[in-house]
Amino acid sequence: MSTMVTRVVHLSIERDWQSVYRFASDPKKMPLWASGLASGLTPDGEDWLATGLLGAVHIRFAPPNGYGVIDHTVTLGSGLRVHNALRVVPNGDGCEVIFMLLRLAGMTDAQFDADAVHVAKDLATLKSMMENAIG
Repeated sequence: MSTMVTRVVHLSIERDWQSVYRFASDPKKMPLWASGLASGLTPDGEDWLATGLLGAVHIRFAPPNGYGVIDHTVTLGSGLRVHNALRVVPNGDGCEVIFMLLRLAGMTDAQFDADAVHVAKDLATLKSMMENAIG
C-alpha cells in the first residue's frame, strides 16, 4: 500500500489539555461531540462497537496515557481497518486538538473535503463544550 494523502484538521481550545484529554478520550462521552458516533458506543471486549452510516464498526482506542494520544483504529464490516490519529497537545494554558485525516483509496476529492469538514465540525463542538465547561 502506498502512502495516503493526509490532511491535518486542528483547532485551539482555551482549556487545559488534561481536562480536554480526559473528556475527549472517554468513549462514553465521544457521542456528545463526535457526530459519527451519535448512536453511542458499547463495550465489546477490548473494542467498542458503534452503529452508523457504514453499519456496525469496531473501534479500538489507544490505552489511557499521559501524552494526550487518543488514536483509534476503526474496523469496518468489510474488514477494512482505518487508523485515526487524534491528539490533544498542550499550548500554554490551553491546548491544540489535532486529527490527521487519511484519504482512503477510491475516495473522491469531494468525499475527502466532506470528511475534513465533518471532522472540523466535530472538533468545533468539542471546543464549544470544553470552553463552556460542559464536561
